[in-house]
Amino acid sequence: MAPLLPLIQTLKQAGHEAYVVGGGIRDLLLKRPHTDWDIATSATPDQVTELFPHSVPTGAKHGTITVILENGQKIEVTTFRSEGPYTDGRHPDWVKMPSTLTEDLSRRDFTINALAYDPDTETLYDPHQGLEDLARKELRTVGDPDRRFQEDGLRPFRGIRLAAVLEFTLAQDVLPAMARARETAKRVAAERLRDELMKLMTAPQPSQGIELLRQANLLDLVLPELLEGYQMPQNRWHAYDVYEHSLKSLDAAPGDQPLVRLAALLHDVGKPRTRFEVEGEGKFYGHEKVGATLADTMLERLRFSRAEREFVARLVAEHMFLYRPEWSDATVRRFVRRVGPENLEPLFALRDADDKAHGTGFSSRPDLDQLEERIQGIRQRAEALGIGDLAINGEDVMQALHIEPGPRVGRVLRELLERVLEDPAQNEPATLLKLAREIGTSDT
Repeated sequence: MAPLLPLIQTLKQAGHEAYVVGGGIRDLLLKRPHTDWDIATSATPDQVTELFPHSVPTGAKHGTITVILENGQKIEVTTFRSEGPYTDGRHPDWVKMPSTLTEDLSRRDFTINALAYDPDTETLYDPHQGLEDLARKELRTVGDPDRRFQEDGLRPFRGIRLAAVLEFTLAQDVLPAMARARETAKRVAAERLRDELMKLMTAPQPSQGIELLRQANLLDLVLPELLEGYQMPQNRWHAYDVYEHSLKSLDAAPGDQPLVRLAALLHDVGKPRTRFEVEGEGKFYGHEKVGATLADTMLERLRFSRAEREFVARLVAEHMFLYRPEWSDATVRRFVRRVGPENLEPLFALRDADDKAHGTGFSSRPDLDQLEERIQGIRQRAEALGIGDLAINGEDVMQALHIEPGPRVGRVLRELLERVLEDPAQNEPATLLKLAREIGTSDT
């Protein structure tokens, strides 16, 4: 918080009130790391800009100016404001500036975010008993929860994410009010839902947030396909239904890899659409392929990037791989080639999470250890796993075959890779050029 003190002192010396507000104070009191600081002030946006030339009017319409410090850190400075109704379910119809600190804190979502601190005088303002809620580890709204959630449809999602990340419970009247705000919640843009979902993935147990979304009748607005597995039984190899297994897999995935956690949540999303019974037990043949397609569709709907979608879908598609000690080295190399060397560690992490979530003590870790050892040997021997690892490139192929750039070059390189995956000794220039000419002749 030290960099904020000069800003606050500058504002106060100019005759304005200024306080550090919001989540920064909350996290400071909870002894949690925080880097995104906000200042609230009685100064208008124009006055803030005049005092701090190195600033950007990122939200001047609603009173926010971003001040850029000498070290490049950005601090949002927002004028005290009161607000009108939220006709669109996301933004106030009008904003009154400047207002008072009391009015400004009264418009905030949760009591633990309605705190203000003056580091100059070391004074904390807590008009809505946020400190008591912090001590109780309870999330409570500022004022009427129905009003708070129906003002802004994002607030139920933000509140559930915050409760999971902080490991707080919801006050008794909060979850029902979230459910009653469903129509307003429908207006939230897909990008904002995506952002909240990814922040939820950083929670100690993100499954708590997913389950709260279900209980609030909001999960279908984010991941409707996940509900298809709710109370759907599996078989003797699983102690939980598809939905609960997915939540336990989510929690078991690495906390510092949110996309792997997302893949763990979605890895069995194809099971409900592939389920059939044999002697009373569920079978789900091909669910990983169906699930990969569904995962891609779900993430596209939430506006994830193509790279993120492809990564998650790849893990979902490959999570059922079945290693056997009798695999040849060529089979191992083709497995690495198919999965992608960069995806191996995430895939194995997903498999470990999946195993832990069976609830039956099942583990494929001994086989994975052996496979990892064999892959490590391949890497140490620098054996080719991709076209970029071949001893010749596209230019060499074009010169050897006297051809122009085009699809034929790619076909030759792919066939060369197949030969080298089978026999790494062939990955030397003279041999590959000879093979390229043979392949090129048969390809015409």
